[in-house]
Amino acid sequence: MTNPVSYLPAHPQARSGPEHKAVPGVKHLIAVASGKGGVGKSTTTTNLALALASSGARVGVLDADLYGPSQPRMLGLKGMPDSPDGKILEPMIGHGIQTMSIGFLVDEESPIIWRGPMITQALTRLVYETRWDNLDYLIVDLPPGTGDIHLTMAQRLPVSGAVIVTTPQDIALLDARKGLRMFEKVNVPVIGIIENMSTHVCTQCGHEEHIFGEGGAKKMAEEAGTELLGELPLDIRIRTGSDSGQPILVTSPDSSLAAAYQSIATRIVSAISAMEAGDESAAQAVPTIVME
Repeated sequence: MTNPVSYLPAHPQARSGPEHKAVPGVKHLIAVASGKGGVGKSTTTTNLALALASSGARVGVLDADLYGPSQPRMLGLKGMPDSPDGKILEPMIGHGIQTMSIGFLVDEESPIIWRGPMITQALTRLVYETRWDNLDYLIVDLPPGTGDIHLTMAQRLPVSGAVIVTTPQDIALLDARKGLRMFEKVNVPVIGIIENMSTHVCTQCGHEEHIFGEGGAKKMAEEAGTELLGELPLDIRIRTGSDSGQPILVTSPDSSLAAAYQSIATRIVSAISAMEAGDESAAQAVPTIVME
């Protein structure tokens, strides 16, 4: 297995300033974030990517949670990516999704013990030294919190927008608000909020219950002036699918669970299209100065 330290330059170059450089082969880059761990952000990322792909889009996933990569397992991928020239990595393909993760380059049980500059360099290389093949959307699975990786994303990558994943409980919403405010401060548009584990339906009796609280994400979206993209249930099929590398969008594409993810994906696409239309209108509104 490749030594993770060998993947980085010995002395990372100093950053001269914020720079948003286009990612070759990628049209739109969407960040999926959460303020708190354990809210189902990575599972949501995987199923959203598959939902977008089911509509005919070309989709990739970048696993930016370098300390705890999970996309290889969730997409049923093992092994190391090819690199014909020894420089550029070929993305692994899981269920039709182009995927890159530090998890492909280190042993699954090996901890990543890196400081900020090394993490920044690793993320930048994973983004720009992967041969993304004509993607409509590259979904970036961010780690919890608001640290070096998030700042690198905002300062160096052309992020079209961010999606915040939370659960209804107050402690998760508190951290989710921090994540949302972070994107606002670095001028990354927040597409909307997804409430995960919104309700639980008993598999024995069918009783539905808001075990983590009710309406928290909706209230948060209203306060922040953004959109509640959707509410996803706590369902054992989602969990088992993620653990086995067979997500619910693959095993049950016609189910109500799959439809919930597809509805959210549709809202995300609509929001990005509206942003693009707004940018075009703004550009057209700028008067042309003619020198005579």
